[in-house]
Amino acid sequence: MTQSLEELCHAMLEAARKAGAEAADTIAVRGGSIEVDIRAGALEKAERSESTDLGLRVLLGKRQAIVAVSDSRPDALTEMAERAVAMARETPEDPNVGLADPAQLAQHWDLAALELEDPTAEPAPEALQHDALAAEAAALAIDGVTQVQSAGASYSRHAVHLAATNGFSGGYLRTGRSTSCVAIAGTGTGMERDYDGDSRSFQSDLRAPEEIGALAGRRAVERMAPRQPKTGHYPVLFDERIAASLIGHLIAAANGASVARGSSWLKDDLGAQVLPEHLSVIEDPHRPRVGGSRPFDAEGLPTKRRAIVENGVLTGWTLDLASARKLGMSPTGNAARGVSSAPSPSTWNIALTPGEASRADLIRDMGTGLLVTSMIGSTINPNTGDYSRGASGLWIENGEIAYPVNECTIAGNLRDMLLRIIPANDARPYLSRVVPSLLIEGMTLAGS
Repeated sequence: MTQSLEELCHAMLEAARKAGAEAADTIAVRGGSIEVDIRAGALEKAERSESTDLGLRVLLGKRQAIVAVSDSRPDALTEMAERAVAMARETPEDPNVGLADPAQLAQHWDLAALELEDPTAEPAPEALQHDALAAEAAALAIDGVTQVQSAGASYSRHAVHLAATNGFSGGYLRTGRSTSCVAIAGTGTGMERDYDGDSRSFQSDLRAPEEIGALAGRRAVERMAPRQPKTGHYPVLFDERIAASLIGHLIAAANGASVARGSSWLKDDLGAQVLPEHLSVIEDPHRPRVGGSRPFDAEGLPTKRRAIVENGVLTGWTLDLASARKLGMSPTGNAARGVSSAPSPSTWNIALTPGEASRADLIRDMGTGLLVTSMIGSTINPNTGDYSRGASGLWIENGEIAYPVNECTIAGNLRDMLLRIIPANDARPYLSRVVPSLLIEGMTLAGS
């Protein structure tokens, strides 16, 4: 009989105690996925995977060690615990490690309100193949599309359980469903590629595969015959599908682990203005049917809604227990971990205050500049915020799209860039990072 994840977690804790651990926490993940890829109307790949992975962290005073296995037999758990304790004895002390105080732990969470699990039946492989074929056909129907590099559909179902010797025990189950398509326009050296995709917790929320394929095709055709823009100083509009990366740099700089190491360009800016004063960045881990939602973090602390930036002002760091202790602050319920890694700070669902103008309005008002639709490479200095990335997209002349561009680099400093962002109103509300298109008036563009 297969043991439940809760039973496996508590079996690992018992093994850790017997091996000599003073404290311990465990994580167990059991999941399965189905993935189907189509190419040229034929099935190219069909995969099903299932696994159970276990992670044990043991503590001896201020020493810790982590061991992960995929074998749940009792003798394997005993060996796992003994190996972890032996490793902990050899590791250097860290004054910031340790489990949460029982008074800090999450209690009485409402999983049903989060709607993490789609109650409908797992789709048959034939249904996934049908969606992938529909996406491919829709892309090929777009005039100018010469082939589809790949079209795929997938389904996943993963359960996780956490338990610790401080009394915490809790778990949840999450489902996911996705469809994607990569289309190619043109031939030979003139080929251009673009994509579209959608991932949701519930099958019923997923966009139609025909819509996904057609949009991938239109985007690929839109990139045909690109030019290299002239070097200069121009307004740059980050398209909604990549704009979240800008806010992601802000979130990364507010990560407590980076701040504690002194490797963040925001390390001295707590309480300072980092965005225009009418903008806020809100974290909400309790949004239903969203991939970043969860009732508690990887250390058993309750998750909660909080403002990372409020009215332009940086209000706090993203903290797990260790980084909070190092900084002399309170944890924010933002610990994440895998079966083979220690907890570290991470954010959940993020939303930036939207603007009032549409993307079309911003294009009209920016005059001459660059609409960035994709980026490659990255040179970002975490200590200074200096920013440089390869970019491609669409050139704007007199407020209208003129022609596609590629082989250019955009550069600036994140501190200055973020203080000048102008958001559109086109963010997709179902994403984990809800960020609209963002206009920055004046960036260095290196081209021809």
